[in-house]
Amino acid sequence: MIRILLDGQYGLFFILLFALIFSLSVHEFGHAFVAKKMGDNTAERAGRLTLNPLAHIDPLGMMMVILIGFGYAKPVPTDPRNFKHRWADFWVSAAGPGMNLVLAFISINVLALALNNGWDAFTTQGAQTFFVMLAVINLILMLFNLIPIGSLDGHYMLPYFLPSKQAYQYRIFNAKYGDMILLSLIALSFVGVPIFRYIFGMGYGLLPFITIF
Repeated sequence: MIRILLDGQYGLFFILLFALIFSLSVHEFGHAFVAKKMGDNTAERAGRLTLNPLAHIDPLGMMMVILIGFGYAKPVPTDPRNFKHRWADFWVSAAGPGMNLVLAFISINVLALALNNGWDAFTTQGAQTFFVMLAVINLILMLFNLIPIGSLDGHYMLPYFLPSKQAYQYRIFNAKYGDMILLSLIALSFVGVPIFRYIFGMGYGLLPFITIF
C-alpha cells in the first residue's frame, strides 16, 4: 500500500485503508459475537464486542498493512472452558471469515443494485472503487483466514473434519510448526514466489458468484 501512497494515489490509498480497517473490525466482531452466543463473554468483558476499530486494530499490524500490504488485527480473547457447545470453537473461528463473506456480499450487491437503478451517488468512480474493493478485500480475508496453518482461523476448524487421532496429531504439528510455515509462505511471497497471488485472484473470481442483482 505504501507504493500507492508514494505514487500519489491518495484517494485509492485511503479507500483501501478504510476498507481494510473496517473489514478487520467486522471480522473480529464476528468472533466476539459468536463467542458470547456460545457462552463465553471473555471478549465482551475485554471490550471487543463492538465494531469500533479502536478496539480491534493492532498498531504494529496496521503499520505492516501500510508498509507491506499485509498485517493483522488483535486476536479476540476467548476461554473455551465457558463454551456450552462441542462445536463452539469451530463456530467462533468460522465467524470471522463468515462475517467477511457477509460484508462482501452486501457490498457488491448494494453497488450492483444502485447501478441497476441509476442511483447518482453510486455513479462516481470513487464510490464504485470503494464498494468493489470492500467486497474483494473481504473475500481475500475470508480465503486467507481459512488456510489451516499457524494462528489463522482455519487451524481451529480443520480438526473438526479429521478423525480424532489425526486431529490430535495435526494440533501438535501446527502448534510446533504452523507459525513458522505461515511466516515462510509470507516471506516467499515477498521475494517473488506467487504463494498468495492465487488467493487474491480467487477473491476477484468469486465476485460474480455472490452478485445477485
